[in-house]
Amino acid sequence: MRLCLRRREFIAGLGGAAAWPLAVGAQQQAMPFIGYLGASSAGSSRVELEDFRQGLANEGFVEGRNVAIEYRWTEGRNDRFPVLVKELVARHVAVMVANTNAGGIAAKAATSTIPIVFQMGGDPVKFGFVSSLNRPGGNLTGVANLTDVLIKKRLELLHELVPNATVIAVLLNPNNPDIDTRVRDVQAAAQTIGQQIHILMASTPGEIDTAFSTLSERGFGALLVHSDAFLSEQRRQQIITLAAHHRVPAGFELRSIVEAGGLMSYGANRTEVYRQLGVYAGRILKGEKPADLPVVQPTRFELVLNLIVAKALGLKVPTTLLAIADEIIE
Repeated sequence: MRLCLRRREFIAGLGGAAAWPLAVGAQQQAMPFIGYLGASSAGSSRVELEDFRQGLANEGFVEGRNVAIEYRWTEGRNDRFPVLVKELVARHVAVMVANTNAGGIAAKAATSTIPIVFQMGGDPVKFGFVSSLNRPGGNLTGVANLTDVLIKKRLELLHELVPNATVIAVLLNPNNPDIDTRVRDVQAAAQTIGQQIHILMASTPGEIDTAFSTLSERGFGALLVHSDAFLSEQRRQQIITLAAHHRVPAGFELRSIVEAGGLMSYGANRTEVYRQLGVYAGRILKGEKPADLPVVQPTRFELVLNLIVAKALGLKVPTTLLAIADEIIE
């Protein structure tokens, strides 16, 4: 009898051992997936990803412990977004995060059921993302920078930095899916402050070279580079180098470009923005609906000046700008 009991115990033990991997697999499958759509690369987005994960942690989610994240990067190519979105939809992610307008547009076109948290420049109501900022009403919510206001402020700051710039060139990527809106916003902002502008388009490295040649030949006094995955991420070093070569004062949105050798940037505090994306992703994982989560607008904005570049360009930075700058590189 004792031998029989031991045999039964042994068989039961085998059954438990056989079931254990299945249980572990079930637990792993139960871990929710977040699909993260990035416009650049993991390397260049390291700081933003840390902020995003901190926002998730604030809601009790830690990557690898109780949530998994599937990353997809376009490397500055907006045309890749639709394919990457389809991959994430096929993975049945619990929530999708898109950190650019192009990513949000592709995600919205691909699914009306998977919750989407976006970060965008512009009015999400005009884009058809949400019904209203306070009550989104669908499967999308997130953070929205009011681009028209920010463009106006960047033009003002750039003109104050380069007061003799009667014409400011504005560099845009014509392949951006919301290019028409961007052109209208730039033109409206310039008209509001009485600044003459000239729009240049570039969607390839060669076209960027041509744009700078045109800028130099026509004697435009300064350049404003509109934020775009291709221009601000993939080709940022080319633009920084050409601006230095042609001695053109250039303004940007991202502080990281100024830290890399650009002259000036003005934009929303990226830490605040990306932590909010993480917070909203976490709240959705806990059961809240995007329709009930108001679209957030950034409250903190940063002016960053690179005095090393200013000196190389022979610019005297006004004390008024030095007084309000959030960071000065010297």
